[in-house]
Parts: sequence; structure tokens; C-alpha cells
Amino acid sequence: MAAPEDNATAAASALPDALNPLMLSLNENPFPPLPSVQMALSASIGSANRYPEYLPQRLRAMIAAHIGVRDEQVVLGVGATGVIMQVLHAVTCPGDVIAMTSPTFDGYPVFARMARLVPVTVPLDGHGRHDLDALARAAAGARVVVVCRPHNPTGTIETAADIEEFLRSVPADTVVLLDEAYVEFLPPEFRLDAAGLVARYPNLVALRTFSKAYGLAGLRIGYGFCAQPLARKLWTMQLPFGIAITGLVAVAASYEVEAELQQRIRMIANECHYLRMRLGSAGVYSTDSHANFVYLPQRDRYWPQVFDDSGLRVRHYADGGVRITVGDRRSTRAVLAAVRENSAAGAAGAV
Repeated sequence: MAAPEDNATAAASALPDALNPLMLSLNENPFPPLPSVQMALSASIGSANRYPEYLPQRLRAMIAAHIGVRDEQVVLGVGATGVIMQVLHAVTCPGDVIAMTSPTFDGYPVFARMARLVPVTVPLDGHGRHDLDALARAAAGARVVVVCRPHNPTGTIETAADIEEFLRSVPADTVVLLDEAYVEFLPPEFRLDAAGLVARYPNLVALRTFSKAYGLAGLRIGYGFCAQPLARKLWTMQLPFGIAITGLVAVAASYEVEAELQQRIRMIANECHYLRMRLGSAGVYSTDSHANFVYLPQRDRYWPQVFDDSGLRVRHYADGGVRITVGDRRSTRAVLAAVRENSAAGAAGAV
């Protein structure tokens, strides 16, 4: 039988490398949690023998105060994915339609299958943007419709006016999931007034997460907010003891160091700009991303051939496109090296 310390060592060795520059497939933050957040999490371990709140009222109130809505408008989940499933369980029946774009966040087709829904997909345009008119037509026969802003996997955004026009055109009994998982990467002038939108559209649920900009993907903390009547219905799906003590502690500590968080976000945004600029210089088109990733549509290259032998872990799509998480400068160099090597091989093959 292995000694306890051997088991602990084996478990620790199985943890992912927080600084691995080649892990670029899941849009994770390339940096570990901020130092003060790590300290708060370490201090919370001493309370691990106690249950968290039966329902996460304190975290709910903390988030509501931070984003400027009433406590009763906020619901919590195991990541934004947990909130999505709460919405689908609360408002749909098997056989209902869910409308979404293609491609979209990988989770939505999975969630549709889990909830036994019928997915109806609307293709993006050639620049990775929504066709909101077509999506609104699809929403007319759907129980739920999904809009990601910034969009996953392309990083594109629609204007506030276009989103408002879309919301006006969706039937009042169709629930709109506005997925804002990457909203923190948007400059203030590009952000929606989501609190104002949910006040005007009682069928709208805005979704957010602490997995991306906050760098807390491993803790699985997400939330949604909406009009109070719908939120009351969603709160009935709140899993008792479902949000760990570490979640409350990490969010509280993160809110205390917003200036440090914003500095990290700027670093990632600058690296994204640099990567896109260098790709463009190499003749590679990328969509106009406003998130922590870039998307390369299949145009003149077969992207699996470019990246599969490079050691890089990137996300491939059925349409031939590839999504690459923005990491640190080492990650950027690895991406550019793979592109250059493929270009050189192609040129040699053409001789």
C-alpha cells in the first residue's frame, strides 16, 4: 500500500502545468491567480471540513453589488456552464428547439443533447460574425436562443444597437442567453449595458464567468443575471452546497485587487494584438477578435497540418478553422514558428 505522502505526491504531479505555453485550446488565462488571491485560497483550506452556505447567498450579494443589480436577479453555477444547464432545465422540455450559431462555444451542442433539445444552427458570415437577422428568424420557433459576445470561437462583437434590435425581434417567450464569458476583455466603450438590457427584456439572461479574465477556471464559478421573475425560477434550480467555500473566498479576493486584474487583462490584450499583427505580416487572416484568443478561418491553409505536429494544443473546428488561446510571449513565438515552418515547407514543396 502506498504511503499517504506518496499518494499526495502522485496527485500533485497530475495537476496541469499552470505556465505551460503550449496549452492553447481552452482559452484559459495564461497566468496563475493573483498572489493575494492565492493567499486567500490557502487560508481557506483550514475551513475545508465545513460545508459552504446551503445556498450561495453571500456570493450572490457580492456579485450583485459589483455589477449593479439586485441580489434577487443573480444566480450562481459551477462555471457559466452550470448556469446554462440551470436555465435549460428550468425553461425547456425535451423536444424544444434551441437556436445558436455554427460554429459556437463547444458546450452548447452538448448541453442541447443533455437537455434533449433540438439544435437549429445559423452559420456565421465569412468574417466570423453573427447573422442576427437569420438568428432572429430561427429564434421565432425556439424556446432558447444563444448569442455570444464576444463570440466564441471568433472573438467578434456586434454593436449595442444591433443587439438591441435583435432582442426586440425575438419573441417574448423565447429565452435569450447572452453569453458574456469574455466581457472583461472588452474596453468599456464596447461593452453592453447588460443590467439595463435585462431591465428592458425579461426574457434575457446574461451569463458571465470567473474562469477567463479572472484566471479561476479550476474553481468553476459562474453566474447569470436577469429580471427577477425569471431569476426566481432559476434560483429554484440552485444546487444546495453547490458553490465551494473557495469560490466565495476567491471572488472576494479578486474584487479587492481589480487594478491588478486590469493590468493582466491589458497584458493579454496587448499580446493578442501583437499575435494578430505578426500573423497578418505572415499573410495569415484572423477574425477581429476582442477576447483572449484568435481565430483563423480555413482559407489557404489546412490548419491541422500546421499545428498538429508542433506540440501546440489548439482547438480545431469542423469548418477547418482553428482557435488559438493567447498566452504569453513564449506561446506567441511557438504559434508563429509553426506558421513559419509550414510556410517554408509549402514553399519548398512548390519548387
